[in-house]
Amino acid sequence: MAKSTRHAKYELYYHIVFVPKYQRSHLTGKTKERLETIFTEICEDKGLELAESEVMPDHVHLFIGSPPKNAPSLIVNWIKGISARKYNQRYDDRVKWTRSYYVGTAGSASKGAVEQYIAEQEGGDK
Repeated sequence: MAKSTRHAKYELYYHIVFVPKYQRSHLTGKTKERLETIFTEICEDKGLELAESEVMPDHVHLFIGSPPKNAPSLIVNWIKGISARKYNQRYDDRVKWTRSYYVGTAGSASKGAVEQYIAEQEGGDK
């Protein structure tokens, strides 16, 4: 469902994938649960929607909705940087992420939705 800011309607979702440093398969058990909680906290703090998350033993999948003001690279930097910092401050074991990541866009604007939006704008800025 489309969301809105003062001047924009949007439906932007990003599929983000990243891996821990040294490609160790240690994102299981309590580590997995702790990371899921931290990802939720970050999204709430930054005004993002965490639509889905899956922490696998050797990588992380996140599906995040964001307003258009946030660049995908900024979102990834927030998620990876803040999650590592929070995790390492709270717990004895350590989490480090590689610098690389994957991000793909997803949305559900059909031709009809775009046409309807344009039609609604007629006479809007008078």
